[in-house]
Amino acid sequence: MASRHTVSTTAAPPAIGPYSQAVVTEGFVFCSGQIPLDPTTGQVVEGDIRAQTHRVIQNLRAVLEAAQSGLDKVVKTTVFLQDMNDFAAMNSVYSEYFAVNPPARSTVQVSQLPRGVLIEIECIAIR
Repeated sequence: MASRHTVSTTAAPPAIGPYSQAVVTEGFVFCSGQIPLDPTTGQVVEGDIRAQTHRVIQNLRAVLEAAQSGLDKVVKTTVFLQDMNDFAAMNSVYSEYFAVNPPARSTVQVSQLPRGVLIEIECIAIR
């Protein structure tokens, strides 16, 4: 049977339901979707899609680091946008973090995200 353990860090917003920030198994890190919450205040960051994308990726970075991984080890992301018209601005910020050997990615528009945020991103990384 494969070993499995959950990841929790105060450097990213805590899970607010029956899920973990990430699960590590078989050399992979499966990160739950992160939204643009400030981990210190628990509040949605102010600003547009650019500001929210920065915060989401910073939250993912914190979870990955707690799992002994990093953004450079991400192999797949899924981006959920409330409005596909924000794609170009999100993509501009996203490319700052994944400039070299970017991961595979899917991007979808959804009708609503938690707390009315503009973006959520989940990812899979190697450890």
